[in-house]
Amino acid sequence: MADPSSYRPKPGDIPDTPGVYRFRDEHRRVIYVGKAKSLRQRLANYFQDLAGLHPRTRSMVTTAASVEWTVVSTEVEALQLEYSWIKEYDPRFNVKYRDDKSYPYLAVTLNEEFPRVQVMRGHKKKGVRYFGPYAHAWAIRDTVDLLLRVFPVRTCSAGVFKNAARTGRPCLLGYIDKCSAPCVDRVSAGEHRELAEEFCDFMAGRTGTYLRRLETRMRDAAEEMEYERAARLRDDIEALKKAMEKNAVVLADATDADLVAVAEDELEAAVQIFHVRGGRVRGQRGWVTDKVEDVTTAALVEHALQQLYGEEKGDAVPKEVLVPALPDPVEPVQQWLTGRRGSAVSLRIPQRGDKKALMETVQRNAQQALVLHKTRRASDLTTRSRALEEVAEALGLDSAPLRIECYDISHLQGDDVVASMVVFEDGLQRKSEYRRFQIKGFEGQDDVRSMHEVITRRFRRYLSEKERTGEWADGEDTVPAAPDAAIATPGGGAVNGTDPAAPPGANGFTEDDGRPKRFAYPPQLVVVDGGQPQVAAARRALDELGIDDIAVCGLAKRLEEVWVPDEDDPVVLPRSSEGLYLLQRVRDEAHRFAITYQRTKRAKRLRSGPLDDVPGLGETRKQAVIKHFGSVKRLRSATIDQICEVPGIGRKTAETIAAALALAAPAAPAVNTATGEIMEDVDDAAPGTTAGSAGVSVPTGVPDERRGQER
Repeated sequence: MADPSSYRPKPGDIPDTPGVYRFRDEHRRVIYVGKAKSLRQRLANYFQDLAGLHPRTRSMVTTAASVEWTVVSTEVEALQLEYSWIKEYDPRFNVKYRDDKSYPYLAVTLNEEFPRVQVMRGHKKKGVRYFGPYAHAWAIRDTVDLLLRVFPVRTCSAGVFKNAARTGRPCLLGYIDKCSAPCVDRVSAGEHRELAEEFCDFMAGRTGTYLRRLETRMRDAAEEMEYERAARLRDDIEALKKAMEKNAVVLADATDADLVAVAEDELEAAVQIFHVRGGRVRGQRGWVTDKVEDVTTAALVEHALQQLYGEEKGDAVPKEVLVPALPDPVEPVQQWLTGRRGSAVSLRIPQRGDKKALMETVQRNAQQALVLHKTRRASDLTTRSRALEEVAEALGLDSAPLRIECYDISHLQGDDVVASMVVFEDGLQRKSEYRRFQIKGFEGQDDVRSMHEVITRRFRRYLSEKERTGEWADGEDTVPAAPDAAIATPGGGAVNGTDPAAPPGANGFTEDDGRPKRFAYPPQLVVVDGGQPQVAAARRALDELGIDDIAVCGLAKRLEEVWVPDEDDPVVLPRSSEGLYLLQRVRDEAHRFAITYQRTKRAKRLRSGPLDDVPGLGETRKQAVIKHFGSVKRLRSATIDQICEVPGIGRKTAETIAAALALAAPAAPAVNTATGEIMEDVDDAAPGTTAGSAGVSVPTGVPDERRGQER
């Protein structure tokens, strides 16, 4: 670890101009390349107090042993030089996109006497017409195979072509009519070129006119009773339509554009690119990168554009590039793209319409790619074992925490405060053990008190179950029988229909595999989403219950620091640590589960109405009643006999509905319908009710969920 002050240049020696800088380690290897509008101001940021640097930046400057720079004239030149050096040196601390390979294009070699259709990669050649890029070469071959029956253009190599011309026998494609066989003079060079140009027109999106022409020829052939020719034309039309379905129109104005989306977390980022040509999605690309440096979304977009267009020129750079965030500053990148294309390029964020909708699709693909990458990484047994060992070592545990429970608090401005508990065993999710909590001890927003309450309730239940069953010796496979308990499941409701107040001995207490059920199984590690205050609250709750054999830690989002009780400084795991990745994944899952429950509760509260609490009235019959009367207002004015007219509603249910609506009647003075006079004032709400939304009163004390759902 080098001291940055040992190689820090004097501020006066650094030019105040645009340029590119390189950090090198003690072996003179380039470990980071960056560009700056002002080298002096940018480099000064690296040589401040180490405590103020982001952990990843701190790691880079302490690994480096020297810094050097190159002055350029403009920011565009700096962008170009930065890209060249990143390609040349492959610095370890720069953003690296995996799957950095040349993507395939469908190419038509119009520069040859007999144009050929083929898959091509790499640099573009003059006189060759390109379509794409495509995600896979097989996707190109699939499309070409469909089109060859209509446009039988040559696809063979130069050697095969010359051999067929020498022997006078075409290849197999010539025999099955998927090649016009110019090699044996079945068509002239001019006729074959015309076929190739029609193929290019079709691939460029000019499909309607050609299809109509084929349909006219098919009808003419049928009228002339040339049914075999009509059948061939019919099959040609079907083949073209099938090829068109593979390239569905997504932008109606025949736009040429690339859409770039980024999904990221604190450690990794996934980039997805959709290539739209002629209004159709012609290809898709994707990368995943480790965020080795402290980088924003805008900076990730800039790196992606460098990666995408660094070696491309001409038509490979479209007229429009749509991104989720603009690089700062945007002008140099836009000028660089314009220089690569040779004409103006629009770099912007889509705001509305089809382009914004398509960008949302690309964003979903990026998010899915990141999730898939993390899932594949987590599924590796060796990686999981290493992660658990690293967590145990960092926290000073005697053994790897085979069961980890993580807790998170969620609310919306202090309303609908809930908590989640997720469980990971052997580094994998165990969703059947997930639990949800409603905060009951107080009202309002206080994450620390909420965390204390949740931990207390969970482990008080653990002690209760442990007391019922008695202590069992290590290594025993079973525990004595004891009552089961209702628990909350991700879908809601009580397991086995059991009530928390069920009498002892109501149910068995062991799973089929002999393990303790539900809250009776303790974790080796409790993780809370938060920093020192939340960790202290969780530890205090365990201490109050007399539990001292369960470790506690917290993961703070801002810098991914791991906090442990009674310590002023956090535990900083290495950025590449599998242990940090595991803790982050546990924390993110707890957050997802909590916020999903909180949104469900909020939506249910907002959707609640006076019919929700009518006993025996399910969702189907409730909808039937509302549909019959058109609104709750009309239903409220209906008589019991009129309510009975609804299919499936008997008189007893109708009376219950009328009574519920009477209790939930909106605040209003009573009116004598005969005289129109206002009678004596009535209460705003019936006893035991509170004012609901839209002037409707709803009963108080009614649980918003079935009994036993929340624990």
